[in-house]
Amino acid sequence: FPEGGLRAWLVVAGASAALFSTMGYANAFGVYQEYYQSHQLSHETPSAISWIGSLQLFIMFASSVIAGPLFDMLGHRTIWPSAIAYVFSLMMTSLCKHLWQFILCQGVLGGFSMGMVLGPAMAATGHYFKQKRAAAMGIIVAASSCGGVIFPIALSHMLAHPSLKFAWTVRILAFVILALLSLTCIFTKARLPPRKGRFFLPEAFKDLSYTTMIASIFFLLMGMFIPFFYLPSYAINHGMSTQLASNLVSILNGASFFGRVIPGLIANKVGKYNVLSISGMSTAILIFCWTHTHSNASIIVFSALYGFCSGAIISLMSLAFMSTAKDPKDIGTYYGMGMGVSSIAALIGPPINGALVTKYGSFDQAGIFCGVTVLVGALGVLVSKFCAG
Repeated sequence: FPEGGLRAWLVVAGASAALFSTMGYANAFGVYQEYYQSHQLSHETPSAISWIGSLQLFIMFASSVIAGPLFDMLGHRTIWPSAIAYVFSLMMTSLCKHLWQFILCQGVLGGFSMGMVLGPAMAATGHYFKQKRAAAMGIIVAASSCGGVIFPIALSHMLAHPSLKFAWTVRILAFVILALLSLTCIFTKARLPPRKGRFFLPEAFKDLSYTTMIASIFFLLMGMFIPFFYLPSYAINHGMSTQLASNLVSILNGASFFGRVIPGLIANKVGKYNVLSISGMSTAILIFCWTHTHSNASIIVFSALYGFCSGAIISLMSLAFMSTAKDPKDIGTYYGMGMGVSSIAALIGPPINGALVTKYGSFDQAGIFCGVTVLVGALGVLVSKFCAG
């Protein structure tokens, strides 16, 4: 592994642009959730609307099961058509009026094209780093935090602008993403020759460390996204202004930047399993505390702390999957299969939370459910560490 050099850091730059444009944009769905509830989809329940974002997250992660092996077998050529499809999905979203249209354009097509960009960008970085892989991944995933700061602020301000409204807000973001993904397409290159043979590697699931890690990430993903979806709505219910509530997602993602970089650096010293488990436990504790925050100040402080603690989960889960691959040529496939299975949690988690909020008229039950699932995932990481020896 080169562990650096111009080509390696250009790949990191390209992957950073990809995560800024995909996961960073997906992290802004809380603003969309609140906007849809008061505009186009005001007649729908919060749980029904959350299916747009949960489908997007699920398909973004699940499509890695295709994107990873395709990258191992075809290289970086898979990114170009995926980037074009992603921009097309944004343009179509700007025209949507009904729930089924948003689900198809923003949820299904948007999520699939995001994942087909995201998977190769992450896997390519693994070709260039081994000892410094945790730090490189931390830098890349931190770019999604930057996107998670900028996109919600841009969305909330442009949606409130009388001359832009919804359609042109989404189109402007589409043009920005088009420019960024052009850099991804240019800079992202595979270092190793294509892998020959089977598309999937089912024997990987015989590795107990790999399967327990998949289960752990499953539980972590099921519970950790509730503030990304519902924090603005929760804050508004407790008297916060709509504008300030929309900025909570940006505060959360801004703190997540440090949570994704610093733990990645620490993981090189104390171990990725230890840092991932501690981050999961901290995230669970904060979720249990969430529904006890009622003032503007306490909600803002929660946003910052939660962003930092949960950021490490996003940063290290990809690294955990890649590190289990015995052959560097299989990194994309191991990453893709692991994310493909565990991503089911991102599909069912937010709608479950929405249903709990709708049934009980409170966020307390949803908070308990998410806190328990994240805690189970954090403890599962320690089991995976034990299995790995």
